[in-house]
Amino acid sequence: MADDRVLTEFADGATLVLQGLHRVWPPVVDFGAALSAQLGHPIQVNAYITPAQNTGFSPHYDVHDVFVLQFAGRKRWRVHQPVLDAPLRDQPWDQRRAAVQARASEEPLIDTLLEPGDALYLPRGYLHSATALGGVSGHLTVGVHPVTRAFLAEQALATLVDDVELRRSLPMGVDLSDPAALDTELKATQDALHRAIDRLDVARVAAAVGRHLADRTRPQPLSPLAQIEAAQSLGAGDAVVVRHGLRWSLRPAGDKITLVLGGRSLTLPATVEAGLRELLSGRVVAIGQVPDLAGDDAVTLVRRLLREGLVVPAGAS
Repeated sequence: MADDRVLTEFADGATLVLQGLHRVWPPVVDFGAALSAQLGHPIQVNAYITPAQNTGFSPHYDVHDVFVLQFAGRKRWRVHQPVLDAPLRDQPWDQRRAAVQARASEEPLIDTLLEPGDALYLPRGYLHSATALGGVSGHLTVGVHPVTRAFLAEQALATLVDDVELRRSLPMGVDLSDPAALDTELKATQDALHRAIDRLDVARVAAAVGRHLADRTRPQPLSPLAQIEAAQSLGAGDAVVVRHGLRWSLRPAGDKITLVLGGRSLTLPATVEAGLRELLSGRVVAIGQVPDLAGDDAVTLVRRLLREGLVVPAGAS
Protein backbone atom coordinates (compact mmCIF):
# COMPACT_ATOMS: atom_id res chain seq x y z
CA MET A 1 0.00 0.00 0.00
CA ALA A 2 2.90 2.37 0.62
CA ASP A 3 3.92 2.12 -3.04
CA ASP A 4 0.35 2.87 -4.11
CA ARG A 5 0.29 5.95 -1.88
CA VAL A 6 3.57 7.23 -3.35
CA LEU A 7 2.21 6.74 -6.87
CA THR A 8 -1.01 8.59 -6.02
CA GLU A 9 0.79 11.51 -4.39
CA PHE A 10 3.29 11.81 -7.25
CA ALA A 11 0.49 11.71 -9.84
CA ASP A 12 -1.22 14.52 -7.91
CA GLY A 13 1.89 16.71 -8.19
CA ALA A 14 3.85 15.90 -5.05
CA THR A 15 7.65 15.91 -5.21
CA LEU A 16 9.38 12.65 -4.28
CA VAL A 17 12.23 13.30 -1.83
CA LEU A 18 14.94 10.69 -1.29
CA GLN A 19 16.85 11.79 1.79
CA GLY A 20 20.30 10.82 2.99
CA LEU A 21 21.63 9.25 -0.22
CA HIS A 22 25.13 9.98 1.10
CA ARG A 23 24.47 7.22 3.65
CA VAL A 24 22.79 4.51 1.57
CA TRP A 25 23.76 4.57 -2.12
CA PRO A 26 27.43 3.53 -2.61
CA PRO A 27 28.28 5.94 -5.49
CA VAL A 28 26.92 8.88 -3.50
CA VAL A 29 28.51 7.58 -0.28
CA ASP A 30 31.93 7.73 -1.96
CA PHE A 31 31.20 11.08 -3.61
CA GLY A 32 29.92 12.63 -0.38
CA ALA A 33 32.82 11.34 1.72
CA ALA A 34 35.40 12.68 -0.75
CA LEU A 35 33.66 16.06 -1.02
CA SER A 36 33.29 16.43 2.74
CA ALA A 37 36.97 15.61 3.25
CA GLN A 38 37.95 18.18 0.61
CA LEU A 39 35.69 20.96 1.91
CA GLY A 40 36.29 20.23 5.60
CA HIS A 41 32.57 20.51 6.43
CA PRO A 42 29.83 17.87 6.75
CA ILE A 43 27.62 17.27 3.71
CA GLN A 44 24.25 15.71 2.98
CA VAL A 45 22.86 14.56 -0.38
CA ASN A 46 19.14 14.36 -1.17
CA ALA A 47 17.33 13.70 -4.46
CA TYR A 48 14.18 15.54 -5.55
CA ILE A 49 11.96 14.09 -8.27
CA THR A 50 9.29 16.58 -9.37
CA PRO A 51 6.32 15.84 -11.69
CA ALA A 52 6.00 17.88 -14.89
CA GLN A 53 4.89 21.50 -14.52
CA ASN A 54 4.99 21.34 -10.72
CA THR A 55 6.95 23.35 -8.15
CA GLY A 56 8.71 21.24 -5.54
CA PHE A 57 8.74 23.84 -2.77
CA SER A 58 7.53 27.39 -2.37
CA PRO A 59 10.23 30.10 -2.16
CA HIS A 60 12.40 29.52 0.89
CA TYR A 61 16.01 29.60 2.03
CA ASP A 62 18.24 26.93 3.53
CA VAL A 63 20.51 27.28 6.56
CA HIS A 64 23.29 25.45 4.70
CA ASP A 65 25.00 25.95 1.36
CA VAL A 66 23.58 23.95 -1.53
CA PHE A 67 24.92 22.63 -4.81
CA VAL A 68 22.09 21.67 -7.18
CA LEU A 69 23.05 18.93 -9.66
CA GLN A 70 20.43 18.38 -12.37
CA PHE A 71 20.38 14.77 -13.61
CA ALA A 72 17.03 14.37 -15.42
CA GLY A 73 14.55 16.63 -17.19
CA ARG A 74 14.51 20.39 -16.96
CA LYS A 75 13.84 22.66 -14.04
CA ARG A 76 13.42 26.43 -13.89
CA TRP A 77 15.08 28.03 -10.88
CA ARG A 78 14.33 31.46 -9.45
CA VAL A 79 16.78 32.85 -6.91
CA HIS A 80 16.33 35.98 -4.78
CA GLN A 81 18.60 37.92 -2.43
CA PRO A 82 18.58 36.87 1.25
CA VAL A 83 16.31 38.36 3.87
CA LEU A 84 18.92 37.28 6.44
CA ASP A 85 22.60 36.92 5.57
CA ALA A 86 24.32 33.64 6.58
CA PRO A 87 21.44 32.22 8.68
CA LEU A 88 22.26 29.72 11.42
CA ARG A 89 20.51 26.38 12.03
CA ASP A 90 18.14 27.97 14.55
CA GLN A 91 17.16 30.75 12.10
CA PRO A 92 15.04 28.85 9.52
CA TRP A 93 13.04 30.59 6.81
CA ASP A 94 9.63 29.94 8.35
CA GLN A 95 10.54 32.31 11.20
CA ARG A 96 10.60 35.06 8.54
CA ARG A 97 7.75 33.85 6.36
CA ALA A 98 6.34 37.32 5.62
CA ALA A 99 9.74 38.74 4.66
CA VAL A 100 10.44 35.70 2.46
CA GLN A 101 7.10 36.06 0.65
CA ALA A 102 7.70 39.77 0.09
CA ARG A 103 11.21 39.22 -1.26
CA ALA A 104 10.01 36.40 -3.54
CA SER A 105 7.53 38.79 -5.17
CA GLU A 106 10.43 40.98 -6.35
CA GLU A 107 12.46 40.59 -9.53
CA PRO A 108 14.69 37.49 -9.10
CA LEU A 109 18.45 37.77 -8.92
CA ILE A 110 18.70 34.62 -11.09
CA ASP A 111 16.03 33.12 -13.37
CA THR A 112 17.55 30.17 -15.17
CA LEU A 113 16.83 26.76 -16.66
CA LEU A 114 18.84 23.74 -15.54
CA GLU A 115 19.19 20.72 -17.81
CA PRO A 116 20.94 17.38 -17.20
CA GLY A 117 24.59 18.01 -16.34
CA ASP A 118 24.01 21.59 -15.15
CA ALA A 119 24.87 22.76 -11.64
CA LEU A 120 23.81 25.71 -9.51
CA TYR A 121 25.40 26.96 -6.28
CA LEU A 122 23.13 28.53 -3.65
CA PRO A 123 24.89 30.10 -0.65
CA ARG A 124 22.87 29.68 2.55
CA GLY A 125 20.22 32.30 2.96
CA TYR A 126 19.46 32.85 -0.73
CA LEU A 127 15.77 32.36 -1.52
CA HIS A 128 14.98 29.81 -4.22
CA SER A 129 12.18 27.80 -5.82
CA ALA A 130 12.13 25.44 -8.81
CA THR A 131 9.49 24.29 -11.29
CA ALA A 132 9.76 21.17 -13.48
CA LEU A 133 9.23 21.89 -17.19
CA GLY A 134 8.20 19.51 -19.95
CA GLY A 135 8.40 16.24 -18.08
CA VAL A 136 9.52 14.66 -14.83
CA SER A 137 12.58 16.45 -13.45
CA GLY A 138 15.19 15.21 -11.01
CA HIS A 139 18.10 16.83 -9.23
CA LEU A 140 20.46 16.15 -6.37
CA THR A 141 20.99 18.72 -3.66
CA VAL A 142 24.37 18.56 -2.00
CA GLY A 143 23.95 20.40 1.28
CA VAL A 144 27.14 21.67 2.88
CA HIS A 145 26.49 22.13 6.61
CA PRO A 146 29.04 24.76 7.62
CA VAL A 147 31.02 24.92 10.82
CA THR A 148 30.54 28.60 11.71
CA ARG A 149 32.28 31.08 13.97
CA ALA A 150 29.15 31.01 16.13
CA PHE A 151 29.65 27.26 16.58
CA LEU A 152 33.32 27.87 17.39
CA ALA A 153 32.27 30.40 20.01
CA GLU A 154 29.88 27.82 21.52
CA GLN A 155 32.68 25.28 21.81
CA ALA A 156 35.01 27.87 23.31
CA LEU A 157 32.41 28.92 25.88
CA ALA A 158 31.82 25.29 26.81
CA THR A 159 35.44 25.05 27.95
CA LEU A 160 35.13 28.11 30.21
CA VAL A 161 33.25 26.23 32.92
CA ASP A 162 36.70 25.42 34.31
CA ASP A 163 36.96 29.05 35.45
CA VAL A 164 35.73 29.26 39.04
CA GLU A 165 34.75 32.93 38.73
CA LEU A 166 32.29 32.06 35.98
CA ARG A 167 30.77 29.40 38.21
CA ARG A 168 29.98 31.88 40.99
CA SER A 169 26.33 32.35 41.95
CA LEU A 170 24.65 35.71 41.42
CA PRO A 171 23.70 37.57 44.62
CA MET A 172 20.61 36.61 46.59
CA GLY A 173 17.79 38.91 47.59
CA VAL A 174 17.94 41.22 44.56
CA ASP A 175 15.81 41.60 41.44
CA LEU A 176 17.99 39.93 38.82
CA SER A 177 15.75 41.29 36.04
CA ASP A 178 16.69 44.86 37.06
CA PRO A 179 19.49 46.20 34.80
CA ALA A 180 20.88 48.27 37.66
CA ALA A 181 21.16 45.17 39.86
CA LEU A 182 22.95 43.26 37.12
CA ASP A 183 25.37 45.99 36.11
CA THR A 184 28.11 45.04 38.58
CA GLU A 185 27.68 41.31 37.91
CA LEU A 186 27.88 41.80 34.15
CA LYS A 187 31.12 43.76 34.51
CA ALA A 188 32.57 41.01 36.74
CA THR A 189 31.44 38.38 34.22
CA GLN A 190 33.00 40.33 31.37
CA ASP A 191 36.32 40.55 33.25
CA ALA A 192 36.21 36.80 34.01
CA LEU A 193 35.46 36.01 30.35
CA HIS A 194 38.41 38.09 29.18
CA ARG A 195 40.75 36.30 31.57
CA ALA A 196 39.37 32.88 30.63
CA ILE A 197 39.57 33.54 26.88
CA ASP A 198 43.19 34.65 27.26
CA ARG A 199 43.88 31.17 28.70
CA LEU A 200 41.72 29.36 26.15
CA ASP A 201 42.97 25.87 25.27
CA VAL A 202 42.88 25.88 21.45
CA ALA A 203 43.66 22.16 21.28
CA ARG A 204 40.64 21.39 23.47
CA VAL A 205 38.35 23.49 21.26
CA ALA A 206 39.80 21.85 18.14
CA ALA A 207 39.13 18.42 19.65
CA ALA A 208 35.48 19.38 20.24
CA VAL A 209 35.14 20.55 16.64
CA GLY A 210 36.77 17.31 15.50
CA ARG A 211 34.21 15.26 17.42
CA HIS A 212 31.41 17.31 15.86
CA LEU A 213 32.75 16.63 12.36
CA ALA A 214 33.28 12.93 13.06
CA ASP A 215 29.73 12.57 14.39
CA ARG A 216 28.37 14.02 11.14
CA THR A 217 30.61 12.23 8.68
CA ARG A 218 30.07 8.62 7.71
CA PRO A 219 33.25 6.88 6.51
CA GLN A 220 33.22 4.03 4.02
CA PRO A 221 31.29 1.03 5.45
CA LEU A 222 33.44 -1.83 6.76
CA SER A 223 33.16 -5.59 6.83
CA PRO A 224 34.55 -6.40 10.31
CA LEU A 225 35.23 -10.06 9.49
CA ALA A 226 37.00 -9.13 6.26
CA GLN A 227 39.15 -6.60 8.16
CA ILE A 228 40.21 -9.22 10.73
CA GLU A 229 40.91 -11.80 8.05
CA ALA A 230 42.99 -9.31 6.06
CA ALA A 231 44.99 -8.39 9.17
CA GLN A 232 45.69 -12.03 10.01
CA SER A 233 46.80 -12.99 6.49
CA LEU A 234 48.69 -9.78 5.74
CA GLY A 235 51.93 -10.17 3.79
CA ALA A 236 54.53 -7.97 2.09
CA GLY A 237 52.83 -8.39 -1.27
CA ASP A 238 49.47 -7.03 -0.12
CA ALA A 239 48.27 -3.46 -0.58
CA VAL A 240 45.88 -1.23 1.37
CA VAL A 241 44.23 2.17 1.01
CA VAL A 242 42.86 4.60 3.58
CA ARG A 243 39.18 4.18 4.38
CA HIS A 244 37.19 6.71 2.35
CA GLY A 245 35.65 9.56 4.33
CA LEU A 246 37.92 9.15 7.34
CA ARG A 247 38.80 12.38 9.17
CA TRP A 248 42.23 12.31 10.78
CA SER A 249 45.11 14.50 11.91
CA LEU A 250 48.60 13.76 13.25
CA ARG A 251 50.07 15.44 16.33
CA PRO A 252 53.75 14.74 17.00
CA ALA A 253 54.87 14.83 20.65
CA GLY A 254 58.47 13.87 21.35
CA ASP A 255 59.12 10.23 20.56
CA LYS A 256 55.39 9.58 20.03
CA ILE A 257 52.83 10.63 17.45
CA THR A 258 49.09 10.72 18.06
CA LEU A 259 46.63 9.95 15.29
CA VAL A 260 43.42 11.86 16.12
CA LEU A 261 40.15 10.56 14.68
CA GLY A 262 37.25 12.63 15.94
CA GLY A 263 36.28 11.15 19.29
CA ARG A 264 39.23 8.73 19.58
CA SER A 265 42.99 8.73 19.18
CA LEU A 266 45.81 6.29 18.56
CA THR A 267 49.34 6.84 19.92
CA LEU A 268 52.25 5.31 17.99
CA PRO A 269 56.05 5.63 17.91
CA ALA A 270 57.22 8.74 16.07
CA THR A 271 59.36 6.51 13.83
CA VAL A 272 56.23 5.45 11.91
CA GLU A 273 55.18 9.01 10.96
CA ALA A 274 56.38 8.93 7.34
CA GLY A 275 54.85 5.51 6.77
CA LEU A 276 51.62 6.51 8.48
CA ARG A 277 51.26 9.62 6.34
CA GLU A 278 51.75 7.56 3.18
CA LEU A 279 49.23 4.93 4.28
CA LEU A 280 46.64 7.62 5.00
CA SER A 281 47.36 9.64 1.85
CA GLY A 282 44.57 8.16 -0.24
CA ARG A 283 46.96 6.31 -2.52
CA VAL A 284 47.08 2.53 -2.78
CA VAL A 285 50.17 1.48 -0.82
CA ALA A 286 51.88 -1.91 -1.03
CA ILE A 287 53.17 -3.18 2.31
CA GLY A 288 56.67 -3.46 0.91
CA GLN A 289 56.62 0.22 -0.11
CA VAL A 290 55.76 1.82 3.24
CA PRO A 291 58.40 4.58 3.79
CA ASP A 292 61.00 4.16 6.55
CA LEU A 293 59.60 0.80 7.65
CA ALA A 294 60.90 -2.53 6.53
CA GLY A 295 59.39 -6.00 6.56
CA ASP A 296 57.83 -6.92 9.88
CA ASP A 297 57.58 -3.30 11.07
CA ALA A 298 55.45 -2.33 8.06
CA VAL A 299 53.27 -5.42 8.49
CA THR A 300 52.80 -4.65 12.21
CA LEU A 301 51.72 -1.05 11.50
CA VAL A 302 49.33 -1.97 8.68
CA ARG A 303 47.86 -4.83 10.72
CA ARG A 304 47.11 -2.33 13.51
CA LEU A 305 45.48 0.10 11.07
CA LEU A 306 43.33 -2.68 9.59
CA ARG A 307 42.11 -3.71 13.03
CA GLU A 308 41.35 -0.09 13.91
CA GLY A 309 39.36 0.33 10.69
CA LEU A 310 41.62 3.06 9.33
CA VAL A 311 42.72 1.30 6.14
CA VAL A 312 41.05 -1.37 4.03
CA PRO A 313 42.45 -3.94 1.60
CA ALA A 314 43.00 -2.32 -1.81
CA GLY A 315 39.98 -3.03 -4.00
CA ALA A 316 37.55 -3.45 -1.10
CA SER A 317 34.15 -1.86 -1.77
